[in-house]
Amino acid sequence: MNLERLESLVGSTNLEKIKSLNILIVGIGGVGGYTLESLVRCGVENITIIDFDKVESSNLNRQIISSLTNIGKLKVDVAKERYSNINNKLNLKCLPIFLNRDNINEINIEEYDYVVDACDSVNTKVLLMEECALKNIKIISSMGTAKKMDATKLSITSLDKTSYDKLAKKLRSLVDKKIQRKIKVVSSSEQVKDIKVLGSNSFVPATSGLLITNYIINDVINK
Repeated sequence: MNLERLESLVGSTNLEKIKSLNILIVGIGGVGGYTLESLVRCGVENITIIDFDKVESSNLNRQIISSLTNIGKLKVDVAKERYSNINNKLNLKCLPIFLNRDNINEINIEEYDYVVDACDSVNTKVLLMEECALKNIKIISSMGTAKKMDATKLSITSLDKTSYDKLAKKLRSLVDKKIQRKIKVVSSSEQVKDIKVLGSNSFVPATSGLLITNYIINDVINK
């Protein structure tokens, strides 16, 4: 994969650091898909993705891996095909499972440099936060992006400092206060639209996913 333009920005030493990263992404939908896409295009060579869903027609408005030709296919299978054609050195492990307390021990979470939580399950989010805090692994978690229209209101903060985010509020009630300030999240300060359905667009989830990659890559090169 030709990374000359990235190397000109970060230097050869930092580029090698990026390539050698080992990252776990849980959920490759609207947010996680853009995180995966941008990490692959940054040259990260070791990524594990977890997602048990199949591509649906409702995904077409916001999920980068979705298309009319892959509806009904497992998202991890679609991702495998897509990204093997972008970075030929990519070691992409695909797990089509629903991550929970019964199977998390099957994943050696300690081997990862970063864990990206881009899933929809509150219980899985809590589980990942607890595991990463316990084992001192860096995690960045996506909060709610539905019912929101202003991508400029997204920012990276800690779980204890979020506002106008119902998902973050729910998580704060479930996650030990001692670790909340250690959990990095991408959260929007925008108040949600007063609609019943989980309305979504292409740009708010995408921006959340790209901010996650922004955090990881800059964290690596600024160490």
